[in-house]
Amino acid sequence: MTSTGTRTVEHEIRVQAGADAVYRLIADVANWPQIFPPSVHVEHLERGDRQERIQIWATANGEAKTWQSRRVLDPAARRVEFRQEVSQPPVAAMAGTWIIEDAGEGASRVRLLHEFRAVDDDPDKLEWIDRAVDTNSTVELAALKANAELATGDSGLLFTFDDTVHIDGSAKDVYEFINQAQLWEQRLPHVARVSLREDGPGLQLLEMDTRAKDGSVHTTSSVRVCLPYEKIVYKQIVLPALMSLHTGQWLFEEQDAGVAVTSRHTVAINEANIARVLGADATVAGTRDYLHTALSTNSLATLQHARRHVEGTA
Repeated sequence: MTSTGTRTVEHEIRVQAGADAVYRLIADVANWPQIFPPSVHVEHLERGDRQERIQIWATANGEAKTWQSRRVLDPAARRVEFRQEVSQPPVAAMAGTWIIEDAGEGASRVRLLHEFRAVDDDPDKLEWIDRAVDTNSTVELAALKANAELATGDSGLLFTFDDTVHIDGSAKDVYEFINQAQLWEQRLPHVARVSLREDGPGLQLLEMDTRAKDGSVHTTSSVRVCLPYEKIVYKQIVLPALMSLHTGQWLFEEQDAGVAVTSRHTVAINEANIARVLGADATVAGTRDYLHTALSTNSLATLQHARRHVEGTA
């Protein structure tokens, strides 16, 4: 640590994927919730060819946080520099660089550098940030390795699908039904228990017990980012055994007559647990169908109850 209270740290990992492909995954922030476990959602505030401002929602040491960053993209050098524009306490300043190098034989060396300072140069706060950076960097690099290698393969383990329902009402009314998840225990038959906590405006931690068709109850926990009256995005941080990733979006699109509401799921299958959960003969394709059906059933049930509530036919 320097005399000004700034700390600099570096983490790295080897990825069995081409350096250009890895750079593209890091450069396109739309990929982040699917690649990096702490990342929940990212929105562009400004966007140019080489520079951009983004809003990031993520978890740090088990807490939900949001901040704004500026990024400078250098595709030729495969570098992405970032600096938090608006940090949240206990962080006073945070900057860093992604550096992706060709390691030969189709592999890459990914280095992640951070430079940060705590509010009031408080040593306890600095240690909190150091732990968060170390934890998140280690997790992010391991996840980048796994997901970059997954994305450049053809395993069928990662998939996305949509369900859309048209509702005769306003986007605002449907949005509020999805936003007010604390009421789902009374409104949705497949929800057995709900706990909703708001860590900031539009930033929610949702824990929920849901009933499956076979009567079993599954507990999930998600961080949700609510952007009135456009979208609600979420990421599960407590996952069922068959999934290593589950992100979702509720999208509200005003139309001439009513609103189209889309539920979008992106899922990565946890291949190691297929046989234990579905039996020795279960396949990846069969697991995709199983998860697609289970998630669609709950999403469509939620949307149908939202439709009846908004249209006054409940």
